[in-house]
Amino acid sequence: MDDKVKYWLELSDYDFETAEAMLSSGRYLYVGFMCHQTVEKILKAYFTKVKKETAPFTHSLSNLVGKADLWDNFSEEQKETIDLLEPLNIETRYPTYKERLLKSLTKEKCEVLISKTNDLRTWIKMKL
Repeated sequence: MDDKVKYWLELSDYDFETAEAMLSSGRYLYVGFMCHQTVEKILKAYFTKVKKETAPFTHSLSNLVGKADLWDNFSEEQKETIDLLEPLNIETRYPTYKERLLKSLTKEKCEVLISKTNDLRTWIKMKL
């Protein structure tokens, strides 16, 4: 399992660096998507480590948190971060949502997404 945990951790780190690069380049739609991916993959690393099983095939952050038995350990702010990131994976994939989402993702909002994502992933990494 250690190789699988390492795999998910490396992908999570890579996705976070990509989110930061998207912020720097002004591609705000993909900041949200990559923040979601970052948290999804760190949750899969945690699940794999704790449960000693293959991570579930899901993109639902709340589902992963539940299956990893983390929800009760989360602060209210961490739960809010999950709620904030949850729709960003799906909505970036569909044209009707993309335009609306793009209008809502400002530089300032994306900076908050990056900060909250980093706080959450750092907390989960400490649990590993």
